[in-house]
Amino acid sequence: MEKLSLKRLENVDLKKVVINDSFWSKRQKLIKETVIPYQWAALNDAIPGAEPSHTIENFRIAAGESNEEYYGMVFQDSDLAKWLETVGHSLAIERDDELERIADKAIDLIGRAQLSDGYLNTYFTVAHPDKKWTNLRDDHELYCAGHLIEAAVAYYEATGKQKIIDIVCKLVDHIDSVLGPETGKKRGYPGHPEIELALMKLYKVTGNKQHLNLCKFFIEERGAQPPHYYDIEAKLREEKHKNKKDLFHSKDYSQAHLPVREQKTAEGHSVRALYLYSGMVDLATELQDESLIEACRQLWKNVTRQRMYITGGIGSSQYRESFTVDYDLPNDRAYTETCASIALVFWADRMLQIEEDSEYADVIERALYNGILSGMSLDGKSYFYVNPLEVWPSTVDHRNDMESVQYKRQSWFGCACCPPNLSRLVASLGRYIYSHHDSNKEIFIHQYIGGNTTVELDGNNVGITQKTEYPWDEKINVQIEIEHEMEFTVALRLPSWCKNPRIKVNDEIIDVSSISKKGYAKITRKWKNDDRIELVLPMPVEMVRANPNVRENIGKVALQRGPIVYCIEEADNGENLKSISLATNSALSVAYEKDLLEGVTVITGEGLRIKEIESDQLYFTGEIEMVRSEVKAIPYFSWSNRKPGEMSVWIREE
Repeated sequence: MEKLSLKRLENVDLKKVVINDSFWSKRQKLIKETVIPYQWAALNDAIPGAEPSHTIENFRIAAGESNEEYYGMVFQDSDLAKWLETVGHSLAIERDDELERIADKAIDLIGRAQLSDGYLNTYFTVAHPDKKWTNLRDDHELYCAGHLIEAAVAYYEATGKQKIIDIVCKLVDHIDSVLGPETGKKRGYPGHPEIELALMKLYKVTGNKQHLNLCKFFIEERGAQPPHYYDIEAKLREEKHKNKKDLFHSKDYSQAHLPVREQKTAEGHSVRALYLYSGMVDLATELQDESLIEACRQLWKNVTRQRMYITGGIGSSQYRESFTVDYDLPNDRAYTETCASIALVFWADRMLQIEEDSEYADVIERALYNGILSGMSLDGKSYFYVNPLEVWPSTVDHRNDMESVQYKRQSWFGCACCPPNLSRLVASLGRYIYSHHDSNKEIFIHQYIGGNTTVELDGNNVGITQKTEYPWDEKINVQIEIEHEMEFTVALRLPSWCKNPRIKVNDEIIDVSSISKKGYAKITRKWKNDDRIELVLPMPVEMVRANPNVRENIGKVALQRGPIVYCIEEADNGENLKSISLATNSALSVAYEKDLLEGVTVITGEGLRIKEIESDQLYFTGEIEMVRSEVKAIPYFSWSNRKPGEMSVWIREE
C-alpha cells in the first residue's frame, strides 16, 4: 500500500471558481435570491403557516434583549450557524452589501449572547444554565459549536472580518478549559460529531495548535473503555432507564461503541457517522496518521458497497436515523435524510484529496444530482427531511411506522437541520469541481460544471474554462488559457457509469485507455494558450440492477442516464405504479422537455401494466392479464413538484 504523504490534492479556492452553467447557475441564483432570504425569514418566524423556528428570538433572549421563553430543539442554534455559513459562501462568490449588513447584525447578536467566560449556547444559557456540559451524549453543545465554527471560517474567508473568528476562538478556549485529557477536565466528547471537522477548519485559519489538539482529543478519546465516558456522566446525572433495549442513545448510535480505529462497519446515526469520518480524514492528513486513513477506507467500502442507495442516500432506518445491516435498503421506508447525503459529499471530498481516485468523485456526483437535490423544491421554498425511493401516499397517511416518510415537501421543520445544510452545500459547490497537485503539476477536473477557474502551477496562472450542457448532454469542452507554453497534466474524471469515453485534444483523438489511472484520464503535454479538450461521455439509458443481497430489488430495475437516477410518478403514469413493468430489451428514448419541471430530460418507452380486474374479489385463481402501456420517467430529484401522488425508483423487470 502506498504510504500516506502530505495531502496530495488541494481544492481550488471558492473565490477563484466561477460557475456559468445551465443546470447549476440557476440553483446557485435560487440560493442567493430566494433561499437565503426565505430561511432568514424562517429563523425570524416570518413565514406564514410554517412551523416556528424561534432561533433568532432565542439569541435575543440569551443576550438579555427579550423576556420570552426558549423555544425549539436543543440544537436550534445550529440553524442560524448553517444559514450564516451559506451567506459566507455566497459572499465569496459575489459581494452583496445588504446581505453582508444583515449577516453582520446577526454576528453582533451572537456576540451579545456569548457569556463572559466564552460559553455560547442559547438553550443552556436560557433554559438550563445548571446543566452545561453534563450530557455530551445527547445535548449537542459541541455540535452547535462546530457549526458556528464552520460558519465563522466561511464568513471570515469571504469578508476578511475578524469578529466572528474572535467569538468562536473564545468559545473554543472555554471548551478547552472544560474538556480534555488534563487533570481536572472532563474526558468527554460529542454525542453528535461535528466539531471535529470544524476545529480542523479553524486550525487552518488560526494556526493555533490548541484547535488541532482538541480535535485530536475528541477523536482519540471516542469509544475509549473502560469506564466509558457516557456511562460516567449518566451516573452523575443519576440517569435511569426501565429497559436498556429501549435506550435510544446507545453507544453505537453515536459511534462511541469502539475506538475509531477499530470500527469496521458504519453504525448508528448516519449523519453523525459521516461527520466523524470527515473529521478523522482531516486529522489524519494533518498528523500523517495512516491508521486513521485505513479505518476510513474500511468504513468507506462498507458504506458505499453495502449500505448506500442508488440515489446516494444513506441511513436506511427511521429508527435512530441510522444504518442497520448490510444490504438492508428498503425503498418505501428509506429514511435517507438529506443531511446524510450532504455529509457523504463532505467525506467523499476529503477522501478524494488523499486517494486521487474517481470512485470518490463519482459518489459526490451521485449524491449531488440525486439524493441531495431531491431535498429541496424547485422554487427553494419547501424541503424534504427524508428521501424515500417509493411512495404510496395513502400508506404514509395511515401507517404509524411511516410517519416520517413524506410525499410532499414541507415549508419548514421543527428540526430544521436539512434546509440550511442543503443551501450551504449548493452555495459552496465551486469547491468540489477542481483540485490541483502543485508538485506534480496536475489539475484535476472532478465535476463537469460550466464555468472557469484559474490555478497557479509553478508560478504560472493556468485558466480552465468548461462549456457543457451536462448532465443532459454528453459533451464537455475544456479550454486552456495560459500566457506561456508549459508542460503539465490535466486529469479528467471518467465516470464509472460511462463505458466508452472519448477524448480529443485540438481535434486529435486520444487513446483514453493509455492515459487512464484510477478513473482519471491524465493528459500530459506542453500546453499553449487556447488549446482545447473535447470530452464525450456517452449517456445511453441504462437499466441498473441491485446486488441480489438487496432483497427489496430482486427482479427490479432502476433507470439511469449519465449521473441522473430516474423515477416514475403517478402524474405521468397513473395509479398503482407497482403494476408497471419493463421488459429487459425495452426500447427507451430520451427527450428534453424545457417546459416540464423547469427543464428536464425524460425517458419514455413501452412497458406493461397489469390490467385492472372487473371483479371485486380480493383473491382469485384466474390469470393476470398484461396490457401495453407507455412509461414515462423523470429525474428523481424533481419528483413531488407537481400534484402529490405515487412515486417509485425501482420498476419490475419482465
